[in-house]
Amino acid sequence: MTVLLMTPPMTQLNTPYPATAYLTGFLRSRGYSAVQRDPAIELFLEMMTTQGLDIMRQHVEENFESFEDDELPDVIYTFLTEFDRYRLCVEPVIRFLQGKDPSLALRIVSRRFLPEGPAYDVIAQMEAVSGDVLKAAFGDLGVQDKAKYLATLFINDLSAVITQGVDPYFEVSRYGERLAAANPYFDDLYDTLMGEPSFTSGILEQLVALYLEETQPSVVGLTVPFPGNMLGALRIAQACKNINPDLPIVMGGGFVNTELRALKDIRVFEFVDFICLDDGERPLLTLLEYLKGERELDDLVRTYFLAEDETGKPYVHLNENATLHDIPQTDVGAPIYDGLPLDDYLSLCEMLNPMHRIWSDGRWNKLTIAHGCYWRKCSFCDVSLDYIDRYDEAGADILVDRIEQLIEETGQTGFHFVDEAAPPKALFALARRLLERGVVISWWGNIRFEKTFTAERCQLLADSGCIAVSGGLEVASDRLLKLMKKGVSVEQVARVTKAFSDSGILVHAYLMYGFPTQTEQETIDALDMVRQMMQEGCFQSAYWHRFAATIHSPIGLNPEDYGITLIERPETQFAENDVDFIDPIKVDHEMLGEGLRKALYNYMHGIGFEHSLDFWFPTPVSRTLMKKNLIAKALNNVIVSA
Repeated sequence: MTVLLMTPPMTQLNTPYPATAYLTGFLRSRGYSAVQRDPAIELFLEMMTTQGLDIMRQHVEENFESFEDDELPDVIYTFLTEFDRYRLCVEPVIRFLQGKDPSLALRIVSRRFLPEGPAYDVIAQMEAVSGDVLKAAFGDLGVQDKAKYLATLFINDLSAVITQGVDPYFEVSRYGERLAAANPYFDDLYDTLMGEPSFTSGILEQLVALYLEETQPSVVGLTVPFPGNMLGALRIAQACKNINPDLPIVMGGGFVNTELRALKDIRVFEFVDFICLDDGERPLLTLLEYLKGERELDDLVRTYFLAEDETGKPYVHLNENATLHDIPQTDVGAPIYDGLPLDDYLSLCEMLNPMHRIWSDGRWNKLTIAHGCYWRKCSFCDVSLDYIDRYDEAGADILVDRIEQLIEETGQTGFHFVDEAAPPKALFALARRLLERGVVISWWGNIRFEKTFTAERCQLLADSGCIAVSGGLEVASDRLLKLMKKGVSVEQVARVTKAFSDSGILVHAYLMYGFPTQTEQETIDALDMVRQMMQEGCFQSAYWHRFAATIHSPIGLNPEDYGITLIERPETQFAENDVDFIDPIKVDHEMLGEGLRKALYNYMHGIGFEHSLDFWFPTPVSRTLMKKNLIAKALNNVIVSA
């Protein structure tokens, strides 16, 4: 029995999403023939060719046939007027971003080789504020990185051409996201799938046909990590069924686990045969045993399938079967990347910020230190779901064994630990084992800013190869941090992040606004805290998220404990996650969000710290001045007490 595992478009362009690698390693350890393909990267590469651009231009010209030049979107106008240059440059730029033609950097940095569309306006905007930003970021010798940044803007322009002129559902890191995310009805996705094929879906169908011919699978497995993968997954399933209607297709992944827990629409099963929830190893293994005739249908674990009631009417049935335990982390095996085009991924530089770029730059082997979250108390988090609630770790020696195995297979020593929050004790044990065994890697991952991360322990992590960490500062308000049961204070986060930074480890902070009962004053104060912490060098990068209540979080389950009222939703037939709510505290979060993002974008480029907070907002904000330099004072207290 051969299992073909695929990641639908679109995810990262710089490194494979790890789900298929995890499952390939696990299934092979259990004796199955597992193969994997990444149509996400291959779809993108097929579009970014001279032939792909020729087809794109045909679509653009047809779609904008009745437009005058001055009516065209800027990116479309530039694409059409500079088409010959785009066509000439596209394949060399792709090779350069794949690391296959580094000498092209010198032509790219000349600013005369690539056509420069609207994506490049950001350079002029920053230069108007702070002079030659490219010189400040890259100096005279950072030619490769400077070229990577300029080439990324070129890719951004072409991606915008696809979205605005060819396929409205296309985005580089997601595809058709709004059709799936928290949508209680399947109608939008179904109508799109039943409609005329798009430019991207046509290429995807050709890739699927090639994969099926190459691998001759007995089963196809699709991972759907995000809402933006759902349309692509169903397109792949549709193409598989058109070629072989009897081919079993199974779906799982983060989006499925989070949003399809109340699935009722039987039309989904026109495309797939089985949908598995939560950790995939046990459900998939049991399903394969069923397909081989070794188990009964009732043995399936956390698996949806189409059943019939006593009248013969079809309905969506979920078989839970809690009698079979999940596979412990010690037994899941190491990921295997065989079958993925590791040399074809693109290293991008999306922002002039050393920490922020890590997500899109470099080829990272993905590993998990522990399943679930050791804290699992945060009120905004999906703590009721398996991927958070069930904590299980493998141990340092097993992790280092897997690290060495991956280095041998891929030739890459960069690792991204993709935990919800890596447990400190396990991290310290891992660091010591890496040093004891002389294993040289560069690694980064997500943590909680626990007080146990002292200066000495941060240095231990740095010595073991830690280059960056990310973690939640969230609302940057002690009242709200206590309400959300975060288990940290603003002062503690300042001390811990400064300890990481002083050890040479880059730090990214996750931020949110619009938390239940958060006032305008608290939001503005949070921005001031962030300004001070970035100015003091506590962290280098951050991102503001608008708070969303989810049905699996303590806030969604017990909204009255947080002073809000959930707005009633229609009965879910398809996806359900985010839920709207009424907050008695009336705040214009849209206005505040615009100012927060603008200020943070400037701070991440090292500019704008001197501006008053009112400067960033489109309308004046009423606030009382908070005491200045709170963060500097807290850090000085640490130094004095030490």
